Amino acid sequence: MLKKSLELLRLEAAETGSHTLKRSLNGFNLITIGIGVIIGAGLFSLTGIAAANNTGPAVTLSFVVAAVGCAFSALCYAEFASMVPVSGSAYTYAYATMGELFAWIIGWDLVLEYSVGAATVAISWSQYLVKFLAKYNLHIPAQIVMSPFETATLADGTSVHGFVNVPAMLIVLAITAIIIRGTSGSAWFNALVVTLKVAVVLVFIALGWQYIDPANYQPYIPRIPGRLGSLGLAAFCAGRALSSSCLSASTL
Repeated sequence: MLKKSLELLRLEAAETGSHTLKRSLNGFNLITIGIGVIIGAGLFSLTGIAAANNTGPAVTLSFVVAAVGCAFSALCYAEFASMVPVSGSAYTYAYATMGELFAWIIGWDLVLEYSVGAATVAISWSQYLVKFLAKYNLHIPAQIVMSPFETATLADGTSVHGFVNVPAMLIVLAITAIIIRGTSGSAWFNALVVTLKVAVVLVFIALGWQYIDPANYQPYIPRIPGRLGSLGLAAFCAGRALSSSCLSASTL
């Protein structure tokens, strides 16, 4: 249960030399990183799923509720940062308040969290790539775009098992190569990707605005018979959960 004092943490953060990390990120980089994790694969894919299968028009309200929850989580991180004003996120806070064992556990939890998140996004990107290539009659064998735990039914009716998701692996390797080149380079690449994603969202809003039909907003919260009565609360709660998965990354 060895703890590090706040004074020691600050001294370690202030160290310079060949064995310390170079401070390469500025305020603009941090803002683009925050926007980048908010506008991700979840926003482009899960939003449609939540609206079509659960909330309907009330997906907007689901995002508002999810955003409030994420805001409270962000305030918790802000409190950590004000109490222990050094880098390290929850790991450093745990080291200073609860000791080395809890910091070790939280540190590996963060690694697991980022690993699962990266794998999920890579799989989503892989699906985008497969569908994009299919529009040009370029079909990748199903066995190499699925995990061993997935199955797919081909056009001839046969069922095949996945072997490995090769596109997802290549995407992870490509991003890893960019990160290995250095923090400044990866921050520049992130800013470029964020610019493209924001542009896509704005173009989609601009082009889709004229197709809005107010009649489609009735009922605002759809009713699902047999699930929490007829008020549509089950649909809204399910959609809110999906919305939270889209926004929760913003608190990291």
